[in-house]
Amino acid sequence: MNATLPTAEALRRALAGLLDGLPPTQAAQAVERLIANYRGTTPTDAPVLRDRSDVAAYAAYRMPATFEAVRSALAALRAAAPEWSPATHTDIGGGTGAASWAVAEAWDEDGPRTTVIDWAEPALALGRELAVASGVPALRAVEWQRSRISTALRIESTDLVTVSYVLNELTAKDRAAVVTEAARAARAVVIVEPGTPDGYARIIEARDQLVEAGLKIAAPCPHSARCPITALNETGGSDWCHFAARVSRSSLHRQVKGGSLPYEDEKFSYVAAVRFPAEPVPARVTRKPQIRKGLVLIELCTDAEELRRETVTKRHGALYKEARDVAWGDEWPPHAG
Repeated sequence: MNATLPTAEALRRALAGLLDGLPPTQAAQAVERLIANYRGTTPTDAPVLRDRSDVAAYAAYRMPATFEAVRSALAALRAAAPEWSPATHTDIGGGTGAASWAVAEAWDEDGPRTTVIDWAEPALALGRELAVASGVPALRAVEWQRSRISTALRIESTDLVTVSYVLNELTAKDRAAVVTEAARAARAVVIVEPGTPDGYARIIEARDQLVEAGLKIAAPCPHSARCPITALNETGGSDWCHFAARVSRSSLHRQVKGGSLPYEDEKFSYVAAVRFPAEPVPARVTRKPQIRKGLVLIELCTDAEELRRETVTKRHGALYKEARDVAWGDEWPPHAG
């Protein structure tokens, strides 16, 4: 393959040959078992991915979704700090390297030197294979390092740390230790978790740790103060902050989940925090806008450290057209920066 950029399509092409020789039914069964494990509680001394068939099936199923979620989080970070570019990157619990593909795409002209750390050797081996096949210099130069993701983890100082879909696999003690280590070592930390109430809770826990360690929230929040959703939940609410990224569905996706749509939306929660100047958006759209006759209802988290619903009508002129086009996760008002 002669890819020049680690795009979603290039990743799909790299993944296409992984399941050759693995019966479709066996691949689907492996994915179903791994999804059940992924949603449950996994001890820190038991890697989720056990062998190459596990890794191949799960990579073909999950890597595109992880890539798109991390890609979205990195886009928000870049919007908050457009002049910043990392020279080094450490991906904690990176498995087959989906986050590294997203990082290499985000800073394609001068991709950072990346180290992927994971405890599952089959995942690292397959990640290395995919990176070599990509043809992308930054990916081919990735260092793949086996290490337990636990309280014992120590990493070298680096510009960027990513931790994607990892915290769920850790005990509370190990989660806290990993986030503390990331905050100590990095100038920017991006953490992504599933867009579920539990995933959001882990993101808020990590967000609080990062702020306490002296980092500033760059995205998605417009501020570094306490999350207003958390405050509402303490008075009986049950909301959570999450976003969605569009993912093209492979034949394996359709076989495991059923249905015929060529895409699905990956729901995720994330936080990006930095130790350098960054300008968060003045407000972010936290739900899919409701378009009604002559008006648009937009749910926002704002730099006033509050949640607010804004109603935009035809009387607002050009802003009304922009409101009809704004998407879940976008800044508001558009192009405010």
